[in-house]
Amino acid sequence: MSGPQPTLLLGEWACLGILCQGPTHGFAVAGRLKPDGDVGRVWTMSRPLTYRALDQLVVKGCAEAVGEEPGTAGGNRTILAPTRLGRRRFRQWVVAPVLHLRDLRSELLLKLVLAEASGIETSALVAAQRMAVDELAAAHGDPDPTDVVALWRHESAQAAVRFLARLDASGSLAAR
Repeated sequence: MSGPQPTLLLGEWACLGILCQGPTHGFAVAGRLKPDGDVGRVWTMSRPLTYRALDQLVVKGCAEAVGEEPGTAGGNRTILAPTRLGRRRFRQWVVAPVLHLRDLRSELLLKLVLAEASGIETSALVAAQRMAVDELAAAHGDPDPTDVVALWRHESAQAAVRFLARLDASGSLAAR
């Protein structure tokens, strides 16, 4: 595929990351995205939104049908797998630092969870994210305590600095 690549939504990245762990059907992907699922702890999606995201991955050339298996309630389930393009895009996305402080809770945690489940080394991501967050924290400096937005950004940046330092020091994901 040449030319600009279609942008994926965070839910599509979540589905693609699950598919990159092994071919599966939409019902299984939706199960992992439930609030009590391993990925759903970070990023939750309803079953209809999961199927829509999977359809979009196929349309965008990032996933393809590779087979079918009988469903438990009748009918067949389509087995999906990432395409070569999908795998490449996922591997690029999952190790790239998050650009906005507001996206750390959702996007960075999703990347860390998916990378861990996929056996992808995260130490470079954590190091790059630390540098990016350090820059953001420095930009927010010492805020006026009466400016609630500036104060929130400052405190969020400080919390992110502490989280990444602790993650980096423990090597909890990087060493796996």
